[in-house]
Amino acid sequence: MSVILVTGGTGLVGKAIEYIIETEPEGSRFGKRPGEKWVFIGSSDADLRNQESSKKLFEKYKPTHVIHLAAFVGGLFINMKRKLDFLRENILINDNVLHNSHEFGVKKVISCLSTCVYPDKVDYPLDETKIHLGLPHQSNFGYAHAKRLVDVQNHAYKDQYGDNFTSAIPTNVFGPHDNFDLEGAHVLPALMHKCYLAKKNGTPFVVWGSGKPLRQFIYSRDLAKLFIWMLREYDDVEPLILSVGEDEEVSIKQAADAVVAAMGFDGEYRFDTTKADGQFRKPASNKKLLSLIGDFEFTPFDKALAETVEWFQQNYQNARIGKP
Repeated sequence: MSVILVTGGTGLVGKAIEYIIETEPEGSRFGKRPGEKWVFIGSSDADLRNQESSKKLFEKYKPTHVIHLAAFVGGLFINMKRKLDFLRENILINDNVLHNSHEFGVKKVISCLSTCVYPDKVDYPLDETKIHLGLPHQSNFGYAHAKRLVDVQNHAYKDQYGDNFTSAIPTNVFGPHDNFDLEGAHVLPALMHKCYLAKKNGTPFVVWGSGKPLRQFIYSRDLAKLFIWMLREYDDVEPLILSVGEDEEVSIKQAADAVVAAMGFDGEYRFDTTKADGQFRKPASNKKLLSLIGDFEFTPFDKALAETVEWFQQNYQNARIGKP
């Protein structure tokens, strides 16, 4: 009997993994396998910052495998304002999960990192060898250092005890159950929410910036499949970038156009070029992933976006929308 514990199981990626496990044919490459029990936990189930609470969670479920997605997260502004909180809270969460995984003899842990762990000054494209080559961007150095330490801990646990702990680095994730709160949302859910409100209120849909920057977006349900594949087939301590290819970068304008189409919005739509664009592009290479996984088909961006918009419209009242 395998017990797979998914921390952060009620968030964007956790919900996607649950969806794939429930909808893919049993016994298939990404489906649930006989003798597997999947447990998805959120912050109401355990305070992972707390040693005792974390230990009780592991005692309760006795996991054989862990997918560790839980994190203390927030948008750019709050990251800048509370750097110590982002550093300390995430260090506590990660240390408790990895320590208990070791103590309880967990066979494998995959922790979720972020491309923000990379140095601010780095040669592109990003790849798995460049994480520790310089300091992360000043704006979120607390969160970035805490996430980097997971990679350091994974290596230390392997060196000292032979534990099979590794990590994944997704690019820009989006999908159902995302955070659509305009205060802290990432670019795609923010565009969806803004467009939804513009359509509802008969106001212009205004996108900040020029629309020119490029991003690699990965659909949460594709990412979920990659996590399940990693759990079963990837046994290296080195992190693995989980992303679409560099050739599938999408401009913010293309993304906004796709949102407008999916929403059926026909009002005024423009870009406010007085607002900053942010980084023009920060491409990541998925060559290592493709060399290992073989045949994998990513969902086309427009289809994934349309499915997310449909979910958002149908679940607006229950979605994480904050205060519009």
